[in-house]
Amino acid sequence: MSTAPTTFARMSGQIAVITGAGSETGIGFASARLLGTLGAHVIVASTTERIEQRVAELRAAGIDASGLVADLTDPEETDRLARAALQVRGRVDILVNNAGMTSVSDAAESVPLLETSDKVWRDALDRNLTSAFRLTRALLPGMVERRYGRVVNVASVSGPVVAYPGDAAYHAAKSGMVGLTRALAVEVGRYGVTVNAVAPGWIATGSATERELAMGRATPVGRPGTPDEVAAAVAFLAMPEASYVSGQTLIVDGANSVQEEKGR
Repeated sequence: MSTAPTTFARMSGQIAVITGAGSETGIGFASARLLGTLGAHVIVASTTERIEQRVAELRAAGIDASGLVADLTDPEETDRLARAALQVRGRVDILVNNAGMTSVSDAAESVPLLETSDKVWRDALDRNLTSAFRLTRALLPGMVERRYGRVVNVASVSGPVVAYPGDAAYHAAKSGMVGLTRALAVEVGRYGVTVNAVAPGWIATGSATERELAMGRATPVGRPGTPDEVAAAVAFLAMPEASYVSGQTLIVDGANSVQEEKGR
């Protein structure tokens, strides 16, 4: 990875929380690595102890990093994570809500809406939407009080922009992330807090299926995206310089959602 431009070193001294950062090949960890390279102290979180491996890797790269474990579908654990994050450096300047489950694009695993149980529906919303709502609600007061903050929600093109059959709960949750982003941006803009979303398309993470990778190769760019490319969008929205960008959704999908001739 190339060295970050010195003109963007203004993240030095900022405190960033990035959830869903347990996978070494995921968007959360790539975002933490880039924000840390740009000078932020990064607090990475995941549901398992493997987050300590990610912290070790970040520190080995010269990044100031801490790790926390929490299941963000549990309200008590979410509150505990928020308190622990605030104790690390006394505040949080940047929140990247990346935690959530991967969409199911494999036809063999798809479940039509008529076969979607209440539990599957609730679980999808809890992982992909309610978790972000709760953690943002817990960390937002400090940003409002200091009149500075950056909230970046990792949504998806699936739901807000496009859709495929068999995963309505995930689509609904990610659409909800965009609605949450817009509503909150209107509420807190006057306090110097911006709220934006990043909507990835087909990204070659470690959990991507062969079908998803093939879909990526069918985009106008001709390949799936990388976690680092999504992280670049996250970092831009988290910059102090992005102070007049709020309530927006930045699509990172290689122009896939705008191409009309998809059958060629």
